[in-house]
Amino acid sequence: MTEPVFELNDVHFAYLSKFLALGGISMTVHRGEKIVIIGANGTGKSTLLQLLDGLIFPDAGTINAFGKPLNEDSFLDADFSKDFRRRVGFVFQNPDVQLFCPTVREDIMFGPLQLKIAEKEIYERLGAIADNFGIGDLLERSPHQLSVGEKRKVAIASTLIMEPDVIILDEPTAGLDPLTSRHIVDIIIDASSKGRTIITATHDMHVVEEISDIVYVLGRDRRIARQAPAGEILADIKFLEDNNLVHIHRHRHDNKTHAHPHIHAHLDHHSGS
Repeated sequence: MTEPVFELNDVHFAYLSKFLALGGISMTVHRGEKIVIIGANGTGKSTLLQLLDGLIFPDAGTINAFGKPLNEDSFLDADFSKDFRRRVGFVFQNPDVQLFCPTVREDIMFGPLQLKIAEKEIYERLGAIADNFGIGDLLERSPHQLSVGEKRKVAIASTLIMEPDVIILDEPTAGLDPLTSRHIVDIIIDASSKGRTIITATHDMHVVEEISDIVYVLGRDRRIARQAPAGEILADIKFLEDNNLVHIHRHRHDNKTHAHPHIHAHLDHHSGS
């Protein structure tokens, strides 16, 4: 087993100290793993990702990142902060949160410029990533002129150009057409093949098996209800039903009504997670 990237021990978090989001999460993510986090809306998936990215911090429990404590005091150390932000990239569910520069080119270059990477190297990385993502014709456009799928690609490109060790993605295929979703999944798989650790929260059950080694299911109590390979979890329809990860379709056939469970392809991505 490779060394741990993240170690969480009994992590609790509540918004405004009263709205419970996570009720005791313990998990270890190892270098190079593909982790997927699933669960019904409101079970704390996005909150868990934000904790891993150091955007918020636990009310109780501890998180270690790369063998060091991940807390507010850690980020007072400029060297730790710079190293962590270089090594961990976050792709938000809503790309408009991430894209704020006048042009796509500037948005993608923003991160590496802040990290003081040499400009020549940045342009080399930009050319390679624009070709790989098929976004070369978008570089001079404003992000606000792009489709949702184009924005999502640019947001992922602006993360990958920093060549982080860990990529955290919140609902990367939400609201996308099948072809664009396929391209995003291929990008995730390619990043994993280069040895990066990938942590993805998703409602799109059809992509879970491709982009995971281990799946963590968050239950209604905001704790880990189960962790296992995707195939094992997806085959357990009763467990999926109990955790609101399948829905029931009813239809009439030969004058009889039949009910069949179906795994959700896309749930309501605009609800809280």
